[in-house]
Amino acid sequence: MFTLVVLAAVGFLAFLFQRSYFFQDVQHVLIRWKIKKRILTFMQKNYTIADQFADTVKAHPHKPYLRYKDETFTYLDADELSNRAARVLQQSGRVKGGDTVALFLGNEPQFLWLFLGLLKLGCPAALLNCNIRAKSFLHCFKCSGAKTLVAAEELQDAVEEVLPSLLEQQVTVFILADRCRIADVKSFKDKMSKASSEPLPKDLRSHVTMRSAAGYIYTSGTTGLPKAAMVTHTKMWMYSFMQYMTGVKSNDVIYTTLPLYHTAGIIGAFGAIERGITVVLRTKFSSSQFWDDCRKYNVTVIQYIGEIMRYLCNTPKKPNDKVHKVRLAIGNGMRPDVWRDFISTFGNVEIREFYGATEGNISTVNYSGKMGAVGRDTFMHRLLFKYAVIKYDVDEDKPVRDSSGFCVEASRGEPGLLVSEITMKTPFMGYAGDVQQTEKKRLHNVFRTGDMYFNTGDLLRVDEDNFIYFQDRVGDTFRWKGENVATTEVADVITMMECIKEANVYGVEVPGQEGRVGMAAISLSDGKHFDSTGVFKHVKKFLPTYARPRFMRIQSTLDVTGTFKHMKMKLVQDGFNPNQITAPLYFMDEEVKDYIPLTQDLFDSVMSGKIKI
Repeated sequence: MFTLVVLAAVGFLAFLFQRSYFFQDVQHVLIRWKIKKRILTFMQKNYTIADQFADTVKAHPHKPYLRYKDETFTYLDADELSNRAARVLQQSGRVKGGDTVALFLGNEPQFLWLFLGLLKLGCPAALLNCNIRAKSFLHCFKCSGAKTLVAAEELQDAVEEVLPSLLEQQVTVFILADRCRIADVKSFKDKMSKASSEPLPKDLRSHVTMRSAAGYIYTSGTTGLPKAAMVTHTKMWMYSFMQYMTGVKSNDVIYTTLPLYHTAGIIGAFGAIERGITVVLRTKFSSSQFWDDCRKYNVTVIQYIGEIMRYLCNTPKKPNDKVHKVRLAIGNGMRPDVWRDFISTFGNVEIREFYGATEGNISTVNYSGKMGAVGRDTFMHRLLFKYAVIKYDVDEDKPVRDSSGFCVEASRGEPGLLVSEITMKTPFMGYAGDVQQTEKKRLHNVFRTGDMYFNTGDLLRVDEDNFIYFQDRVGDTFRWKGENVATTEVADVITMMECIKEANVYGVEVPGQEGRVGMAAISLSDGKHFDSTGVFKHVKKFLPTYARPRFMRIQSTLDVTGTFKHMKMKLVQDGFNPNQITAPLYFMDEEVKDYIPLTQDLFDSVMSGKIKI
């Protein structure tokens, strides 16, 4: 009997070893386990990123930490400059341990000196998107509870616009300049140049625990006003370890063009501190300068979001496209076709696509290189994290529950809502100043009475080989003809057409019809015209009837958020009324087998039900 058990075990192991992903699965889970152990140790010792930074400065004082344009800042430089920034805030008399300070600036070295300085003081930083204005700005500022604002010099006009409201709240405002032209606003740079660069006493942050707020990062706000996600010191570590998890080494140089006020920026700039590596920072992404920068700074790792990779692939091909030292790319949102084009054009760069939300308590990493996947769903992974992909009713905008009132796991290959259990080890800290939105992200009684899960708001799919694929945001999925339509998938098909550069797909209401019919806002490739007949044939060939966009709207550009996510709400509200939309509109005419111009007569016929769609 024992011999049979041993033989069965050996046979089972042999079967597993034959599967090409088994060893990768084991290796990844071991890395996750090591990270989990290290974070647990840090929590016991109350060891924050500020402590790690101090240790990295001691270990590599003269190693470059930041390269920006033609400037190079060593780890020692960064330490001294952040000490100066912290002292300006401390000596203002308005900032003490635990107080939140709002930062309103883009990608520049001062952003890092300020954030590091605040971490040393034990103060959270509210990272305001530098593109927000007026009402949105005041909303974000108020959420954080900050009483001090530090803004970039080029954003003075935006600050001046809301200054009366800030002064009413007795907010201290600094501008990163040597002198300030606005009354009641203080200059910062002149004070920083005079401040001491000596180390700050560690007891300034003695009140900080690993569950204290290190900062607030705002969601992109594609619908409604942004939400301020609370980022604890433990969460900062989780962001920072993403580099280690994706294979970044201590001799790498990482290049980021992504906003520092978003999670991606934290992964790049603060993950570098944990690794002890150099960060190359650019103010804004430039497709024309991207690879020249990589060559200039000897970059070995790049950060991306899907749109960046697409922009790079769309740039004119050059003979030296594969002449660079980049070996690794980490990010999210890359479509399989772009992935394929990127490798073909720029060489065999390892892609590490990951999935995660700023405020979420779960993340996945595609460590196997499977194009289009964001990770793997294995029993080993589930030993570390308790999560599930559950059935979701898009029409009702809520999870499907069985007769007992509990959620139901989605079948293999079926898109479902990703949820992750909220526990002490995997917490969800919520949104500052927004109890209602915080509660909306909590799902109760998911699999048993009394349990609680984080609602990611994302639809994912797990295939038969255990690969996980991102499908869509719940709000970006609509139902038509009794079927769920994933907007990302439709957009991927549409942009396969040579004449179409970008596509933003969404659903619009039609009187007398259940659900929403598909519509696409598109921008055309340079020098191309809208090949209406070709697009009709392509859409009919590659998309099922219910997923085909019945309306097309041609625009010169498509509006995106600060992280290049397409903005849909305004488009949805506009609908397809040619009286209200100046952009060219087209209607999918099944009889003539073409997308034809949407005239007022056609619109009226659709609205009255004379034309059935």
